Amino acid sequence: MPAAPTELDIIDSQVSPQVRAAYNLKLAQFQHSAKSYWQFSIVPNKFVQSLKDTNDTTFNYLDEHFGKIGEWDDLVGELRQLNQEADDETQYKILFLARHYTGYHNVAHAKYGDDAWNNHWSKLNGDDEYTWGPDAELIPESVELAKNNSQLVAKELENNRHHDKSLILLQKMYVSPLSRSVDTLYYTWSPIVNLRQLRPYIQENWRETTGVHTCDKRSTKTIIANKYTKLGFVIEPGFTEQDELYRDDYRESFDEQAARMNIALQQLFSENHGNGVDIVGITSHSGSIKTQLMVLGHRPFAVQTGGMIPVFVKAVRHKGGSSSGASEEKL
Repeated sequence: MPAAPTELDIIDSQVSPQVRAAYNLKLAQFQHSAKSYWQFSIVPNKFVQSLKDTNDTTFNYLDEHFGKIGEWDDLVGELRQLNQEADDETQYKILFLARHYTGYHNVAHAKYGDDAWNNHWSKLNGDDEYTWGPDAELIPESVELAKNNSQLVAKELENNRHHDKSLILLQKMYVSPLSRSVDTLYYTWSPIVNLRQLRPYIQENWRETTGVHTCDKRSTKTIIANKYTKLGFVIEPGFTEQDELYRDDYRESFDEQAARMNIALQQLFSENHGNGVDIVGITSHSGSIKTQLMVLGHRPFAVQTGGMIPVFVKAVRHKGGSSSGASEEKL
C-alpha cells in the first residue's frame, strides 16, 4: 500500500499566490482567444479530499476508501442524474487522478535532498548507484507494489450494494507518455479491466514539468510504441518521434504547466461530451496533479507516489472573448 505523502510531496503540492496569479493571466488570455471553453469547478461534499479540514499530510486513499462520502452507488447515481438533467453546455465527470509509483529519480531525489537534486543531480542521467535519465523507470519494488495494490484498488471500487460485487470502473484512461506513468497504469489496471478493449490513450500534455531534469525527458515514439501498443495502449495523433517539449536549458514553470493541463482537460471534456463517458482516469505525475487540481478549482492536496485522488467535476461551456470564466478564489 502506498505510504502517506513525504515531506517533499507536501512541499511540492503547495501553490503560491504568484503561481495562481500567473496562471490566472494565462487562463484569461486563453479564454479571450478561444472560440469556446469549459469552466471547471469541484462539486462539493463528494470526496473528503476537497474539504478544507482534511489533512492531506497523513491521507492514504486506500485506507480512506478513496475518500468517498457515501457509497459508490449514490455517487455514480448522482453523476448520471446530473448529466441527464444538464443542459447542452454543462457536464459532470468523476476523474481519478493517479500518480505513478516510485521511480529511480524519486529515490535519487530523496538520497540527495531537494537543493542538491534540483541544482546538480537532476541534470545528469544518473550516479554510480542509479540511472534515472532519460525517462526514469519504476524501481522493481514499485512494480510489485502496483501489482499488489491492484487487488486493493479493485476491492475499494466494489459497489457493495450489488450482490455480484460489480465494480465502479473507468470508462476511459489517459496517461502521460513517460514510462513510469504508463507502467503504473498497466500494473495497476491490467488485472482489473481489459486494457486492449479500453485502449488507454498516451497523450503528450499529461506529462510532468518538463525541461532540465533528465528524468522528465521521454523516450522516442518508436520505443514507446514498441513497448506499449501491443498491450493495448494508443498513441495520440501527431506524437513526434523525438521529445520536442524537453529543453536542456529551460525548466517549465508551474503556471506554464497548468496552462498545458488546462488545454489537456479542455480536450478531454470536449471529446467526451455527451458520449456517456463520465468516469475517467488520468495517470501522470506529482507536478501534473498539482496543476490539474489548480485548473479544476480543487484545493491543493499532496498525493504520494502510487497515490490517487478522485475529483467530482462540473464543467460549463462558455463563449470565448471574455476573461470572466474562472474566479481566482476557485483557482
